[in-house]
Amino acid sequence: MGYIHCCAGLHKSRTFMLVPAEGFVLCELDCLSKCPICGHYVIQITRIDENDSISTIRVTNAKAKKLWDKVKSKILYEKKIYNYSLIGKGTYYLNYNEYGIKKRCYSNLSNLKLGLS
Repeated sequence: MGYIHCCAGLHKSRTFMLVPAEGFVLCELDCLSKCPICGHYVIQITRIDENDSISTIRVTNAKAKKLWDKVKSKILYEKKIYNYSLIGKGTYYLNYNEYGIKKRCYSNLSNLKLGLS
């Protein structure tokens, strides 16, 4: 997921990897389907060549739709960011206390008997 600068703010956009053109090492396309402020359709292509210099192409609205149709066949894959910290987290709650007795009320602190055997 990339960001596109539009209307004095960064907005999340979909990121696609493109087949590098001749003389370029990396080509990446960012697509913002609708700016939340102005409503423009924005596409930005970022390219890096062998000398590590970066060039960008940015178009909006009708020109962006024409560019999308032109570049659509050169898309390799879409970059997706996964939040692995949320995957595999369980929501299981143990209803027994440290003595093996079933808990009755979660907010009743007067029934707590810590340190007793």
